[in-house]
Amino acid sequence: MKIGELASRTGCSVETIRYYEREGLLPAAVRTAGNYRHYSDAHLERLTFIRHCRSLDMTQGEIRSLLQLRDQPEPDCCRVNELIDDHIHHVEVRIRELTDLRRQLTELRQHCSGRMPSDACGIIRELEQPAGQSILGEACSQAGHDHVPGVHRR
Repeated sequence: MKIGELASRTGCSVETIRYYEREGLLPAAVRTAGNYRHYSDAHLERLTFIRHCRSLDMTQGEIRSLLQLRDQPEPDCCRVNELIDDHIHHVEVRIRELTDLRRQLTELRQHCSGRMPSDACGIIRELEQPAGQSILGEACSQAGHDHVPGVHRR
């Protein structure tokens, strides 16, 4: 199948398929005489696997490790369990962080009634405060923290 069909069958964009190829997660496709990529059912299965992992918010490193375990199976799946346990831990940490973020945003929201000019807005004034004097002090002290889904350190 051509890349467009693979994209259609997996719900993945053509650009993402090319990216996964460049990153080595998906083996390079065979080229036809007309220089078109030609994908097999093995590509379809592997890309489906990758997409499922991404839907679970796994990093490329985690996916790469799972693919390696899939391609070169070990006698038991203890390493797979360890990898999933580590990922569960990352998710639990993010849930705590997001819960704290929601609390801070809720507190921040309480500083504005919406009935004043924006230059007198309590939210804006609170955001202008130095870290130690703001309700956001804790958030500001965690500089470099990622609030982007799917980004966690390994």
